[in-house]
Order: sequence, then C-alpha cells, then structure tokens
Amino acid sequence: MHKSETKNTVEFISLNAGGQGFCIEIKSIREIRRWNSVTPLPNSPTSVLGVMNLRGAVIPIVDLSARLGLSQATVGARSVVVVAAIGNRVMGLLVEAVSEILSVSAEAIQPNPTQGSDSSTNQITGLLSIEDTMLRVLNLDDLFTGTSEAETA
Repeated sequence: MHKSETKNTVEFISLNAGGQGFCIEIKSIREIRRWNSVTPLPNSPTSVLGVMNLRGAVIPIVDLSARLGLSQATVGARSVVVVAAIGNRVMGLLVEAVSEILSVSAEAIQPNPTQGSDSSTNQITGLLSIEDTMLRVLNLDDLFTGTSEAETA
C-alpha cells in the first residue's frame, strides 16, 4: 500500500446498538470484552448501568443504545462491552454485538445531511454505506461531552 493511500484510510469497528448499525473509529477503542455484571450506582443517569473493575481501574458502563435515545439494551448472548477512550476518560459501552473491523477511504464517508448546530446531530459525523447497510459514524467525544456519564469515571 502506498503511503498516500494509508493516510486516507480510516479504520472503524462496526457494531449494533438499539437494533441499528453504528461504527466507531478504531483509535478510540481500547478493548472488547464479554458482558459481565456491573455494580449499580445510586442516582446515576438512566444510561449508566453501573461500574466495572477493569484491571484495578473502576470504569463506568454506559448503555450506548439508551445514551443515543434508543430503547434500553437487553443483555443477550452476543452483548459485549466496548472499552473506549473518550477524551481523558475510559468507559465501557454496552452494545448488542460487534460485527467487524472496516478499513475505508476517508472519501467513502458521506457527510451527515442533518448535521448542523443542533448538538444531538453532531454525534453522528457521517454515514458509511457497506453493502446494503448504512452505518452511522459516531463521534464519542461529542456524544459524551459535558455529561455526567463522562464525569462518573
């Protein structure tokens, strides 16, 4: 692969949350773990399921589906926790399933036609068409900026 091709390639992890397809840039992902029970915290936002001990560090576990305003996740056999670095915090994101790693050219990412000044639409920075599926490109920093979920860690 030529150096110029490497610069224009972006890698994502595709996942399902709330029955919909999303992708997160791989550079934000620390690891992917099977679901384990969490310790609930009183008075937490509804999308915060609790905390988990990850090799001595206590991290918040957030239901990504609920955080996006979709229905709350039901833990199933394929449910996983995607551990991600968001700003200067590490959090776990409960998702229904992780599908694959995608390497795409930056030009393949279509802009979000609804993106504007409304902060809720800035969480989806683009759209990626993979075969017959449209994946939403999530910006985790915007999704968790200024929220108590990010401050829970």
